[in-house]
Amino acid sequence: MIKFYGNRKKFFIFSMTMFAIGIIAFFINGISLDIQFKGGAILKYSFVNELDKEKAANIATTTLGRNVNVQEITDIAKKTKQIVLNVAGNEGISAQDQEKLDIALKEEFKDADLKLSESNMVEPFIGQRFFTNGLLAILLASLLITIYVWWSFKRIASLSLGVMALIALLHDVAMVLVVFILFKIPLNDSFIAVVLTILGYSMNDTVVIYDRIRENARIMKPNTPVDELVDVSINQSLTRSINTALATFVSILIAYIFAFIYNIESIKTFALPMLVGIATGAYSSICVAGPLWVVWQKRKQNQKQLLKQGK
Repeated sequence: MIKFYGNRKKFFIFSMTMFAIGIIAFFINGISLDIQFKGGAILKYSFVNELDKEKAANIATTTLGRNVNVQEITDIAKKTKQIVLNVAGNEGISAQDQEKLDIALKEEFKDADLKLSESNMVEPFIGQRFFTNGLLAILLASLLITIYVWWSFKRIASLSLGVMALIALLHDVAMVLVVFILFKIPLNDSFIAVVLTILGYSMNDTVVIYDRIRENARIMKPNTPVDELVDVSINQSLTRSINTALATFVSILIAYIFAFIYNIESIKTFALPMLVGIATGAYSSICVAGPLWVVWQKRKQNQKQLLKQGK
């Protein structure tokens, strides 16, 4: 039987190391917001043959006098290629500037048959509202999950279980954020989608382990040490947790490989953090939530013993 509580320090050190890497990467790379959250313009051009997106980005930046990021995507269904120009800023692009950009790109890439297929302007206040609502959705989901655990496991120190589950969820969110920072992925709607998905996935795994703890608390002897109770429960749920995580991980990995081959940026920015989220969600459910709860319970027991000795 694996002693999860006995190895808790190793698990906690690993998590803290990953957080430290994320903090270092934050000071080096910083955190950038996508245009969806901070405002700007998104221009999509269809093209044929080949096109140097780095050169297109330089031309757009020089023409507009603003930072422009260019992504290349492939529409397999329509068998077409596109470049997406993300123009950062607190305002959109005027018709004159858009025409200048159009002329500059078409002159440089004459053989690409560039055609403007889509033009979207995102006002800053709309982006900020979208970002704020996304964060509120994450906070609300976390709160409701904590309340659910509190109510569902009220017979076995439910408040502490809910708190530990919340800490495990924050652990997963932090790990996903580290991925966005390390790989310099701007925070966009994929970040909100990944976090909400991981919250549900990780909590489902945690609840299964909690349910096993509740059943074993009823079956095992009343004087069974809490660390033994949790270790037995996690070991009994281990195969299921690992198999579920592997099946989900492989599915997301296939999607990422597909997106990588065909250079589908939107799927890559979702699938890569999801891969890490699936792994860290299983890890936190098995190695963080349970051992943390044991630490809490043992501390309470020690405090009760000290109070008795004081009397």
